[in-house]
Amino acid sequence: MTPLLVFSVIAGYFGILLVIGFLTTKNINSETFFTANRQSPWYLVAFGMIGASLSGVTFISVPGWVASSQFSYLQMVLGYLVGYTFITVVLLPLYYRLNLTSIYEYLIERFGFWSHKTGASFFLLSRTAGASARLFLMAMVLQLFFFDAFSIPFEVTVAVTLALIWIYTFKGGIKTIVWTDTLQTFFMLAAAILTLVVITHELNWTLSELPDKIAQHSYSKTFFFEDSNHKNFFWKKFWSGAFIALVMTGLDQDMMQKNLTCRSLFDAQKNVFWFSISLVFVNLIFLSLGVLLFIYAQENGIQIPEKTDHLYPLLAQNHFDIEIGILFLLGIIAAAYSSADSALTSLTTSFCTDILDFKNSSLSEIQKRNLRIRVHLSFTVILFFVILAFRYFMETNAISAVFKIAGFTYGPLLGLYAFGLFTKFQVKDKFVPLVCILSPILSYLLDANSKEWFDSFEFGFTILMVNGLLTFIGLLVFRKKSHNFLR
Repeated sequence: MTPLLVFSVIAGYFGILLVIGFLTTKNINSETFFTANRQSPWYLVAFGMIGASLSGVTFISVPGWVASSQFSYLQMVLGYLVGYTFITVVLLPLYYRLNLTSIYEYLIERFGFWSHKTGASFFLLSRTAGASARLFLMAMVLQLFFFDAFSIPFEVTVAVTLALIWIYTFKGGIKTIVWTDTLQTFFMLAAAILTLVVITHELNWTLSELPDKIAQHSYSKTFFFEDSNHKNFFWKKFWSGAFIALVMTGLDQDMMQKNLTCRSLFDAQKNVFWFSISLVFVNLIFLSLGVLLFIYAQENGIQIPEKTDHLYPLLAQNHFDIEIGILFLLGIIAAAYSSADSALTSLTTSFCTDILDFKNSSLSEIQKRNLRIRVHLSFTVILFFVILAFRYFMETNAISAVFKIAGFTYGPLLGLYAFGLFTKFQVKDKFVPLVCILSPILSYLLDANSKEWFDSFEFGFTILMVNGLLTFIGLLVFRKKSHNFLR
């Protein structure tokens, strides 16, 4: 693909996003920015959440991951269904009953001021890191496809990418995101499916043969019951998936903000149900695509990159027809934007609602708007520097890094909400920040030394559950003797 063609694709795609942004920013106020006035059609939210959940990490990293982990990731995806069921039955009714703008407002009602600020702060930390990891992948691809041809530094690539996202999100917020995510999910899925079809044709297979060919490959091994110490052991992956879905959707302002724009609780529950079912099949498509990419490379004598995240971009740029290259480029841009734009909006929402307390503020609507724009811009700048840090320090597969980050940063949220939902105890609120800081530190020490301390045992992504349990125990230690709490 020529740099001019890449530029044309990016410019055309961004132009569409600008049009959507313009059409969805009429009569915007803070309530519209944060909740879309709770008028979003549930089916649009459900479809758009697929793209926001998968992001560029799934688009590039899941196919590249099959070489080292085979189809073991599907064990986690099956566990997601348990987590999404809990969200549908327990969390959504709670959030709608309390009429929340930020889901962390629950913590101030349940525990108090410091618990609220602590929960929101851990979300801000986790989402900033997670969004940066996802955007890092997209910036890497744009660097490979376009900016390297003009000797433009990676830092400029990141700055341009973030600037484009800021332009179409700073005014409309979540109302714009619901519509742009729908478009971006379509492009991402279309790119993956059509790439799969083209490779099948290149390998001289028929589509009817495809399932058997994939099933026969060694990379397609899905269930691992042999070694309970190994990180791919089924029950570790399955329950990790359940809790990751719970925290990265149900306890995550980014994902739940979209659900809270639905017109009713029932609509939001339908959204999560259909979204969760679709996610199983979509991830199966990306895992299957990964097998095909490795088979194609091996049969054509193409050297596998040291970082397998680079395999799909390498083939799309240098070995597939130009149509697939364009589809890949659209897919990765769509995947990354669908995650990053909603992350930027949710970070702004949480900071304005949870940290700056917009609801109880005496500021005028104009003052709130100006402050909201400054917050939005500030988080854009923060993401810029965190993405650069990922470039120099991330050595593992990107999706593995995202889940690893979640294990340490969402653990305190898991413990806080579990304590709030399943006990009637109150806590000594001023000690909650201490508990939530110590729990990830202890979890990290356990994870780093598990092989030595526990006879070759690996926590893997179950460290999230350990982190949540340590937080829960810490809250028990600092509970108040009286436990008069009315839900």
